[in-house]
Parts: sequence; structure tokens; C-alpha cells
Amino acid sequence: MKTQENVKPVDIRPFAYAISLIDGKWKMHILFWLWKQDTLRYSELKRSLGNVTHKMLSSQLKELEADGLVLRREYPQVPPKVEYSLTEKGKSMMPILSELCWWGNQNVPDGWVQN
Repeated sequence: MKTQENVKPVDIRPFAYAISLIDGKWKMHILFWLWKQDTLRYSELKRSLGNVTHKMLSSQLKELEADGLVLRREYPQVPPKVEYSLTEKGKSMMPILSELCWWGNQNVPDGWVQN
């Protein structure tokens, strides 16, 4: 039986930090598409995501960029061209995303449809 004296303290900070980077309705979806497609223009990413709003996509991309997971490259031309890709830090999360995809593949129920 565990007592207060022999319970090891749990350092939640690494977990909380990692979750804070991907917390948000669209962040994992954005990372997934950039992982699979390498580089996407804003409109291509929006089309890949489906029913995400411009405001939400823009906000989530800014957060991912601020956290160092996504690189935004803007080309000075008319019309403006902006491309997004994963940074090295973002790429370092892909083994985790790959495992999540593997788990989903093993456990998705027959007939399940994404909303």
C-alpha cells in the first residue's frame, strides 16, 4: 500500500508542454497534412482540412508557427504566395503522429465516418 511518504512526485510539465503545442481543434490535422504533403499553400491546406474557417486556420497556423512547429514562407509576388511546412521541431513529432495513425488504423470501427 502506498503512503504519502513513498509516493514519487509526478512532473507533469513535459506532458503539459507537449499537449499545449497540439491543443486545438485543427492543430493535429494541420500537422498531419504538412507531414503527408511536405509543403502546402494556404489554400491547399484549407481545402485539405475541409470545413475549417479562415479565422480558425489562420489562428492555428500562427500558434504552430509561434511554437516553432510550422514554417511560414512568404514570397514577394502578386498575388501573394504563402507556403507552410514542418520545421525540424515539427518533424520530430511525426513518429508520435505515426504511432497515433497506427493505433487508429488498428482500432477504427467498421463504418466509422469522420464528421
